[in-house]
Amino acid sequence: MPRLVLAGDIGGTKTLLGIFRQEDRDLVLVREARYPTAQFPSLESICAEFLRAGPEVGIAAACFGVPGPVIGGTATPGNIRWQISDKAMSSALGGVQVALINDMGASAYGVIHLPDTDSVVINPGASLMHGNIALIAAGTGLGQAALLAGKGERYHLIGSEGGHASFAPAGGEQIDLLRFLEHEFGHVSWERVLSGPGQVNIYRFLRSRSTEPEPGWLTSALAAEDPARAITEAGLSSRDSVCAHAVEMFCAMYGAEAGNLALTVLALGGVFLCGGIAPKILPALKSGAFMRGFTGKGRLATMLGQIEVRVVTNPDVALLGAAHSALAML
Repeated sequence: MPRLVLAGDIGGTKTLLGIFRQEDRDLVLVREARYPTAQFPSLESICAEFLRAGPEVGIAAACFGVPGPVIGGTATPGNIRWQISDKAMSSALGGVQVALINDMGASAYGVIHLPDTDSVVINPGASLMHGNIALIAAGTGLGQAALLAGKGERYHLIGSEGGHASFAPAGGEQIDLLRFLEHEFGHVSWERVLSGPGQVNIYRFLRSRSTEPEPGWLTSALAAEDPARAITEAGLSSRDSVCAHAVEMFCAMYGAEAGNLALTVLALGGVFLCGGIAPKILPALKSGAFMRGFTGKGRLATMLGQIEVRVVTNPDVALLGAAHSALAML
């Protein structure tokens, strides 16, 4: 009988669960479902509802990608009111092996199993087939992770909370942005500029310096919907020059921090942009500002230009990675 594994991608808004069936060395998705995280008292309760809804029996192992650090098998995500532990989840699932990994770690294990059709190349580079890999994901926050290449086709996950490291501006305009945000937040992390809220912070800074008043249609859009989305759409369409400037500035800084991460882990195996923002701003990422930021590292600019950079377009990459992590425990 084929073995089954349970995988989860846990987020502050939604929790995605999936059951996968092992077929040789591959995994095939049997069933998945999304649940509103805030409507459940625990991860155990979501898993119980998910498993009750299907006919599958005999889960052999489980792995869950969770936001924030996992320490000693326990995670207390900042944006979820649960405490999650591998021991409690194992007990709830009948004693099977359970692993908790950071959600970016789950994405990292996922990207090495993605087909090429699930990502878009924005810099072809000349990456090694089996070198260190870096991941950076701008979304609600800014996630980072790395895979260090081991022997054969093995990788070793390096978790990170680098999105909370101090923002390092480049050039006078970004220095002014840092001062603007320091006045409001004190410490300014990369997440303050590279995230959905970060896009809004950039826009607010640029509008405060602009001689152009905010148009009424934009004021209404910012109030009626997700302001980051409104800014991005107005910028990509060039409907508002300040929004267009904000999107370009975002891309330049995204490239700069992705380049910093690539240098930190010597990511000759490639850099992957995950998270919800990158697929939505693909034209802007391809326009040049991102790669200028990525390669703007002085003497190592040429080396960085040879690193392949991809945007992951599969929104379930973390679920896939969690499933492969569960399989690896068997």
